Amino acid sequence: MSERDFEQARPRGVRLPRGERRAQLLDSALEVFVAQGYHAAAMDDIAERAGVSKPVLYQHFPGKLELYLALLDVSCDLIIDNCRQALASTHDNKQRVEATMAAFYEYVAGDTGAFRLVFESDLNNEPAVRAQVERVTNECSAMIAHVIHDDTGLPDEASRLLAVSLVGMAQVSARFWLAEGNGISKSEAAALVAGLAWRGIRGYPLTDEVPNE
Repeated sequence: MSERDFEQARPRGVRLPRGERRAQLLDSALEVFVAQGYHAAAMDDIAERAGVSKPVLYQHFPGKLELYLALLDVSCDLIIDNCRQALASTHDNKQRVEATMAAFYEYVAGDTGAFRLVFESDLNNEPAVRAQVERVTNECSAMIAHVIHDDTGLPDEASRLLAVSLVGMAQVSARFWLAEGNGISKSEAAALVAGLAWRGIRGYPLTDEVPNE
C-alpha cells in the first residue's frame, strides 16, 4: 500500500476528546510543515494527514499561522525545558556544558525534525514567529548566563554575551552535524563541541572585572 493509499484509508469521523484531537492535529501538522515548509503546506494537506475534514481542523485552529504558532510554541518550550534540565542535572560546570550541548544535539537529531520550525523556519519575517525563535535564545542564554556569572564572576552583560554564543554554537553545530556529520556519532560530536566550549569558559578567572579591550 502506498503512503497516499494509507492516508486515504485512515478512518474519518472518529470522535476524540478535544485534547487528544488537538494533539493529533499538531502531530500531523508537524509532519507536513517539516516536509513542505510553511508556505508550501496547505490546510488541506494537514487535514488529509490527520484523517479529518477541514472543518474539524478549523474548529481547533482558525488558520494556518495559528496552527504553526501553536506547534512552534510547543517546540520552543521543549528546547528551553531540555536546557533547564541539563543545567540542573549536576553542580559540576564541565558536566553542565556537556549535558547542555548533548541536549541540543538530542533535540536536533529527533525523528520529528521539529528543530526545523525553530532554527530553519521559512517564516522568520513574521513577528510572532521571530519572537518565539528569539525566546529560545533569550531564555536558554539567561539560564546559562546565571551559571557563567556565578562561576567566573564576570558582569551580567559579559556573562550574557558568552551564554548567547554558547547557544548559537550548540544549535548551529548540531544542525551542521546532522547535515554533514560524515560518520561522526551524535555523542562524539556533542562531546567535541562541549570540549571546545568548556576550554573557553574555564579560561575566565573568578573576578569582578572584565578587560576593557
